Amino acid sequence: MNEISKKPDRSLVAPTREIVKLERRLFLKQGLSLGALTMLSGCDITDAEAVQKVLWRMSRFNDEVQAAIFDPNKLAPTYPESAITKPFPFNAFYGEADAPRVDAASYKLELGGLVREKAPWTLDRLYALPETSQITRHICVEGWSAIGKWGGVTFKTLLERIGADTSAKYVGFKCADDYYTSIDMATALHPQTLLTFKFADELLPTRYGFPMKLRIPTKLGFKNPKHIMAIFVTNDYPGGYWEDQGYNWFSGS
Repeated sequence: MNEISKKPDRSLVAPTREIVKLERRLFLKQGLSLGALTMLSGCDITDAEAVQKVLWRMSRFNDEVQAAIFDPNKLAPTYPESAITKPFPFNAFYGEADAPRVDAASYKLELGGLVREKAPWTLDRLYALPETSQITRHICVEGWSAIGKWGGVTFKTLLERIGADTSAKYVGFKCADDYYTSIDMATALHPQTLLTFKFADELLPTRYGFPMKLRIPTKLGFKNPKHIMAIFVTNDYPGGYWEDQGYNWFSGS
């Protein structure tokens, strides 16, 4: 979900901005002091370019550690309907009135990369896939969480139907609001990763991502893209909207 409520302040000057980013990356779930950073890296904390390189190396190391300990069979907690958050919050890098309006009649999901079937899918064809639902907690990097009910198809099912190469490293997403992100293949195949078309048993509203949203309860909210227009499978690191600005890429919850 492209879920950060405001764009980062580009007026911040490095290295202060980079230290803030480091906190967001949740390096091994702990903060890192300037002194510790200097000791670990041997770099001059006032050298913005050197700091940037060190922080990116730390972030990628963090990704590798999280990927190594990720259990593809461990399920995120689920909840009863009585626990659903009402109203479920809207969150994006723009206001609710600016959420993109996608025409259902003309919509086609574009497919690319390492997949056998690259013909676009209409909503009717997507809706015909076997449906399941889950009540899970959305955890935002900003510090709040909310419980919602999501309905759709397991993402693994779609990947199988289009002949995706599930030995590939990444699955990437492009969205109608110019958001983009990517996830690891193990998460893509997780049984709770859903391509959702419904929220609270109703057709997915625009504010929550119509025509479809990827729901990944094992990752932080910004890894759950909305308004999905294209999906591709690749071995080349695709990055992401917030990830390319310093947020940790794996971002398990």
